[in-house]
Amino acid sequence: MSIIPLLTFVLFTAMVGVISYFKSRDEDLSHSTGYFLAGRSLSWYVVAGSLFLTNISAEQLTGLNGNAFSYGASVMAWETVSVLGLLVMAWYFLPRYLKSGITTVPQFLEERFSTGMRRISSFIFLYALVIGFLPVVLYAGALTLGKLFDVSTVLGVSEMSALWIMITSLGLIGGCYAVFGGLKAVAVSDSINGIGLVIGGLLIPILALIRLGDGNIGEGWSTLITESPERMQAGGTNPEMGIPWTTLLTGMLLIQMFYWCTNQGIIQRALAAKNLAEGQKGLVGAAVLKIIGVSMLVLPGIVAWHMHQKGIIEVPVKTVNEDGSVLLNHDMAYPLLVKEVLPAYLTGFFGAAMFGAVLSSFNSGVNSMSTLFSLDIYKGMIRKDATDEETVRAGKIFGSILIVVCILMAPAISLADGLYTLMRMVMAVINVPIMTVILFGILSKRGPALSGYVGLPFGMAFFSFAHFYLENDYGFFKWHWLHSVGLNFVLTMLVMLAIRYWKPRETPYRQPDSGAVELFNWKYLSAATVVLVGLLLTLYFTFSEFGILAT
Repeated sequence: MSIIPLLTFVLFTAMVGVISYFKSRDEDLSHSTGYFLAGRSLSWYVVAGSLFLTNISAEQLTGLNGNAFSYGASVMAWETVSVLGLLVMAWYFLPRYLKSGITTVPQFLEERFSTGMRRISSFIFLYALVIGFLPVVLYAGALTLGKLFDVSTVLGVSEMSALWIMITSLGLIGGCYAVFGGLKAVAVSDSINGIGLVIGGLLIPILALIRLGDGNIGEGWSTLITESPERMQAGGTNPEMGIPWTTLLTGMLLIQMFYWCTNQGIIQRALAAKNLAEGQKGLVGAAVLKIIGVSMLVLPGIVAWHMHQKGIIEVPVKTVNEDGSVLLNHDMAYPLLVKEVLPAYLTGFFGAAMFGAVLSSFNSGVNSMSTLFSLDIYKGMIRKDATDEETVRAGKIFGSILIVVCILMAPAISLADGLYTLMRMVMAVINVPIMTVILFGILSKRGPALSGYVGLPFGMAFFSFAHFYLENDYGFFKWHWLHSVGLNFVLTMLVMLAIRYWKPRETPYRQPDSGAVELFNWKYLSAATVVLVGLLLTLYFTFSEFGILAT
């Protein structure tokens, strides 16, 4: 490997570390607000950058582009509909969270329902993210970076040894940010890495279109529109092309609401904003980045499909079905595309940006899990009289243990498909039921704690039964799994409403005002909402038979 890619990688990564240190060195990390919420001091651009980069990692760059390779532009719904989730958070959830002055989502559930709900939700979040998220981030990042820098050849070790080296390196470096720097160091590094990721990520489709068009980016774009134009159909009108448009406002929207409105690992950045207006601006900024993200996370996969058809890249065969049809390993499409179009002198910069994305997702997850353990389990259950210093210390110890556990678990993903399937199942089962209980607690002033105690397990059990046992086939009809998510939401709400009318609270719930931050809405939030929704509608109209795909 040339010294230039390695040098640019080291320089960019070191720059991020130095800036993060100087920006966070004066932060008081001895108390819980400073350590877990950066002293509620984050500016909007830090919130926006941290939200975006926490969401983007190697598994999403590789995985979503792989889906675009197989299904086309309809999979962009995972990016575009998230804009609506961010707007719901800005308008509805964030004002209520900041009014309560909470640090974790389970604290909100305790305030609204009971201490029992806080404990249950804390353990669910911890279990799901330790089992279903952090090891996957480490594995996907180690695999991608290991291939990019050809670590096994450079070090003269086996592929598995190289994987262990990369996983351990990512886990330890990411853990240092999370354990020793607190949320401020995590958020600052996220923002800087976010700039690098956007620049590097946008370079890939540009270079790919130029390569597809034999040196002419216009010819490359023309190929996408004229050859197999159905792959550029954003609405998913073809049932075989990924995400049908009918799911966008049912299960897709609900999953995005869970992720952006109730997922502890994500919303902790918004909770650390200076005030409500600053948090809302950060959420809007992240929404803008998500629209831009379509170019990074979907377009390269479509270009890769055309390159494969023309023989420019060769995506390997994964399996051959009994009927003789060939299933390609679509997850290799993005790495192969990058290797084909990226000049050697940019490899180090792109690798550093990818490295930052992996670290962001991992250290953000570790910081959030430390927060949950320290405040909801250690101080909430084990030592209720613990001081702030003791609580922070417990979080650091737990975070350190968590890092070791994730490093040990990550390589196992390469050995057994069953483990990865289990991880995906865990997240699918809990996400919408948790969000539904929180939303019900906000909407219903007389909903009792019993509604949450019954609604949460009901929602988890119904989705498990409908998706994994029935496989979304209800006998007289079968539909997309995202519609089962929507049905699960409706049924869970009905169950909790029935309990509310059967045994309501004696007095209506009134949310206390903690006075933690100023609660004035950003004055341009309405205008920003109109612009963002308009951009979404324009995007879907443009990439439809009514827009540039018209025949």
